[in-house]
Amino acid sequence: MTTRLRLAVAGVGNNISALYQGASYYEKLASQGVKETDFVGITRPRIGGLGVSDIEFVAAFDIHPNKAGKPFSQAVLAEPNNYPLLDVSLPTVDFIVLEGFTQQNSNSTSAKFKEIVSRLRESNAEVLLYSLPTGLQWAVDIYARAALEAGVAFVNATPDIAARSPELLAKFEKNNVPLIGDDLASHFGTSIVHRELLGLLSERGITLSSSYQLNFGGNEDFRNLRDHGASKRESKINALTQDGVDTSNVEVIPSAGFISHLKDNKVAILNIEGQGWAGTPVSVDLKLKVQDSSNAAGVIIDLIRIAAAARRIGLGGFSAAATRRLKSPAGGHPKYTPEIIAKSFSQLDASAN
Repeated sequence: MTTRLRLAVAGVGNNISALYQGASYYEKLASQGVKETDFVGITRPRIGGLGVSDIEFVAAFDIHPNKAGKPFSQAVLAEPNNYPLLDVSLPTVDFIVLEGFTQQNSNSTSAKFKEIVSRLRESNAEVLLYSLPTGLQWAVDIYARAALEAGVAFVNATPDIAARSPELLAKFEKNNVPLIGDDLASHFGTSIVHRELLGLLSERGITLSSSYQLNFGGNEDFRNLRDHGASKRESKINALTQDGVDTSNVEVIPSAGFISHLKDNKVAILNIEGQGWAGTPVSVDLKLKVQDSSNAAGVIIDLIRIAAAARRIGLGGFSAAATRRLKSPAGGHPKYTPEIIAKSFSQLDASAN
């Protein structure tokens, strides 16, 4: 019998709501006799022996007054979260969301640091998923240090720097603790569609003249990105980088607008202009609409399973298996060939047999 993945989370936002509810959705399908290989919306039914519903939430950290000090089951559905309620019975998770770090106590000598490390250890967490708002580099740093101190794998779902820091990565490698990041490449998001279209133009010999990507949404992530979008823009450009594609004339606006009535939906507009035979014009205009946090959870489920599987066999640092699930993997996309990625998955899966 598979031992469930014991998950701690920093930030109890929409992505966590989508993950919490989605795990129950797939557990319901399994109880109805649906085979894992027939689950909709899943890339890999199992990674390292872990299924998509093999998650146990064991600790959480947040500073929002609607969440800190509340039972997890209540906090994960509290405003300003606006991920829709799925038609499933949700398990009661009674542990209390602990007040997280503030910038004032974000150092390894503070009482808060000791408290959070203790909670991670006492909960027997295997993975700490970092999912706070973009633009809080100090928070990424201190939560990563707390995870390392507790011997817990760290997954960074934001564009702020964790796995891209050579110094931090070296510390996780030395201590045989996984460090997975940075920034989610959403399940079927704007960046992956944009990347594939740009690659296709290059492959077909079309010269790129210009391109832009505009993103709109109504959740707290989009509200935050209006003012803290610089690192997100950089990460999105990283996601487009590939051999043969010049991104110097590509513009990306992570939050072109916060539109409250969109709620947790994201709308993206893509434009690509190019030149074909004899300089004749080629133009692509595309609109993409997705449930934003479902798009994140569909990737998070793989990243946390990769991190847990790597930790269980003592593989520290970055796992190549995570590469295609991230916009800005450690070392950059060109470092990892399909063969390297496949070998990494095989190593994780073999450990479960």
